Amino acid sequence: MTAFRISPAVADAFPDTLIALVTVTGLRGHEPWPATVTAVEDLERQLAAGTWQPADETDPRIEAWHTAYRSFGTNPRRIRPSVDALGRRMAKKGSLPRINPAVDSYNAVSVRHGLPAGAFDLDHVTGDVDIRHAEGAEEFTPLGEPDTVEAPKPGEIIYADTTGVLTRHWNHRDAHRTRVTEDSTRVAFVLETLHATRDGHLLKTAADELQDLLAPHSDRTTVHYLSPADPHIST
Repeated sequence: MTAFRISPAVADAFPDTLIALVTVTGLRGHEPWPATVTAVEDLERQLAAGTWQPADETDPRIEAWHTAYRSFGTNPRRIRPSVDALGRRMAKKGSLPRINPAVDSYNAVSVRHGLPAGAFDLDHVTGDVDIRHAEGAEEFTPLGEPDTVEAPKPGEIIYADTTGVLTRHWNHRDAHRTRVTEDSTRVAFVLETLHATRDGHLLKTAADELQDLLAPHSDRTTVHYLSPADPHIST
């Protein structure tokens, strides 16, 4: 089992945080995922028709992450929260990237609801996962750059296991080691808000939508919620 924990310091700094953890076993990434294809194409059609557009930095959901990034020394207009970067890319190109069915699923849910999302292949996670401030000596290998090693800035919020950093700048970029591929079978998907009081219902709707996309292609799915009031989950 893998535990996910919010550190006391992060809980104190962001007391209204709520994180949905959708864990999946027996994931089948090589088969067709028609509901995910439809979800992505529907968003693209709505964008083209002008009936919907991704949340931008003027939206309170994105603005909250910009404020958080600044609080730990990251410039959010240079290093953007994942949902902000994804929405900007979609608005510019008119389409979402196609990676693989599992990643396409959380990207669609993320951009639809204006909430950061990510995922970790649990077979490549070592030990437990902590959401904490970086000390600065940790190592991070960015997604798609297996020969690159970075060190987070001290105080930057990271997801980290016992081997190294799984995400930098809270949710800006995932690590190469724990990336989700078509071969991943045991995965933890993450959706986040910093304002549960305002957006908790939205987060739960998004988690349910993601679970609905994943369930037909897995043996088991479970949704857990992590918060300062409940800062420890074992998957």
